[in-house]
Amino acid sequence: MAKKTEITVEEKLRTLYDLQLIDSHIDEIKNMRGELPLEVEDLEDDVEGLRTRMEKLNNELETANSDIANKKNVIEEAKGLIKKYNDQQKNVRNNREYNSITKEIEFQELEIQLAEKHIKEYKVQVEQKKEIIVTTEETLKERESHLNHKKGELDAILAETEKEEQALLKKAGDYEKKIEERLLNAYKRIRGSVKNGLAIVPIERGASGGSFFTIPPQIQMEIATRKKIITDEHSGRILVDPALADEEREKMKKLFNSISKS
Repeated sequence: MAKKTEITVEEKLRTLYDLQLIDSHIDEIKNMRGELPLEVEDLEDDVEGLRTRMEKLNNELETANSDIANKKNVIEEAKGLIKKYNDQQKNVRNNREYNSITKEIEFQELEIQLAEKHIKEYKVQVEQKKEIIVTTEETLKERESHLNHKKGELDAILAETEKEEQALLKKAGDYEKKIEERLLNAYKRIRGSVKNGLAIVPIERGASGGSFFTIPPQIQMEIATRKKIITDEHSGRILVDPALADEEREKMKKLFNSISKS
């Protein structure tokens, strides 16, 4: 049985750096969208909230109009009873009956006054609701228009970049399969902990890429041998020599060009 070929440290570094270049290119595509996805999401929440508010306001307006109609019915019923009691008073046989009917008439008159008071209050509420509905409707239209504009911008960018991003994500997945789990987890952990997402960087002017901390010459020589995976003691990033980085950048440049043209 043939012995499985052991992957060298240099091959591991090249594969890791290639993955970093692909991931960074995906980051650049996502940065093109900027804050648009979040803006669209916020606007969608605003529009949904305003639509819910409009529905609530319209329900409240309907309720207030219904209350006015009910109070008007109360007034008509009370007027009908007053007419009936006035007719009854003409045929009373004694003062007790007369006083009893008078009290009923007074009660119905109070019912009318109370209903009229409520109608005035409800009418004020109706006018207030109508004003709020007009303002809310204007805000809703403005937000919907803004949302459609931002969605259009985002859709245009997505249409332009989505195919390329998907191809790059597939490539990233292929490269991840080539890297041992422990090393891949370390790469992802470092990448997630740094602002620019750079987990593996070349030495630049004697320092770790993007850093001002100088790397001792003996460590630089050790990195150049590509016999061991070495991390920067200050940033925790994995380090590669400039020559390896240049070679892989050139290789990946051709890959990115072919993907963008396809």
